[in-house]
Amino acid sequence: MNAPAPQQVVFLDRSTLKAEVRRPAFPHTWQEYPVSAVGELPQRLGEATIAITNKVPLRGETLKVLPKLRMIAVAATGYDVVDVAYCRDHAIAVSNIRNYAVHTVPEHAFALITALRRNLLAYRADVERGRWQQVDQFCFFDHPIRDLHGSTIGIVGEGVLGQGTARIAQAFGMRVLFADHAPPKAAGVEFTPLAQVLQESDVISLHVPLTPETRNMIGLEELRRMKRTALLINTARGGLVDERALVQALKEGLIAGAGFDVLTTEPPKAGNPLLELRMPNFILTPHVAWASDGAMQFLADQLIDNIEAFVAGAPRNLVT
Repeated sequence: MNAPAPQQVVFLDRSTLKAEVRRPAFPHTWQEYPVSAVGELPQRLGEATIAITNKVPLRGETLKVLPKLRMIAVAATGYDVVDVAYCRDHAIAVSNIRNYAVHTVPEHAFALITALRRNLLAYRADVERGRWQQVDQFCFFDHPIRDLHGSTIGIVGEGVLGQGTARIAQAFGMRVLFADHAPPKAAGVEFTPLAQVLQESDVISLHVPLTPETRNMIGLEELRRMKRTALLINTARGGLVDERALVQALKEGLIAGAGFDVLTTEPPKAGNPLLELRMPNFILTPHVAWASDGAMQFLADQLIDNIEAFVAGAPRNLVT
């Protein structure tokens, strides 16, 4: 009896994952590229049966010229880079990564929250300019400092990352409101309408996927509903927030500040309005909330687990 042909595995953007990636425990060939452009995909995936992608888009027009492709393993939780409908119609399995960033993303969100709530960037800039040496007492109070204890956080998205953020918030003594679609994923959770969450929260933290329904879910109207002392935190997806509306809200003082780890287009192109902001109440980090050493290794291990499970005929973590 002839042995099955080796799987042809191609990793399209290996440089996006700073972790050790073990090779699958089945007969295969392995090809990896640091980055891949869309125009290179037909050639690079021409013989592939399994493609690994983090952020390289795999749309229908590309997939239709790849008849041997049987699986796409997404090296991330979000899978909006893949044409899932096409894959479903053409028997291409799509897997993603689950529950790998349950600590690192909530911790990053709270790093942004605490820095903004206490105006750390503004005070650091003052110290660097010599302001402390100019005062006639032991400290100065040029910027408001607000406690987290006793304040309200509105968490949009009640998945594992939203729940992880809620646990940290509760440890700070914050009141937690969740906005999401029913039913709740955790016991004892009650949902609050988004409009009410926006109005009552001192901090809004976004933890939902980017879908047609959630794109630009926070625009100027929603920003106007927020407290003028409130913060907006986005460690999820850039397209959830209308970026030009956010710039307007910050410049007009409609909200007190914002902390973002994501942009609508990544890597950002010249002209993105958030890149041009030079305000101490706005923090932008380069999509690294997920990227602790431990989280990346967990991701890399689960990535190969997903591929091995598919080849063994027991696929897991499928999104199609």
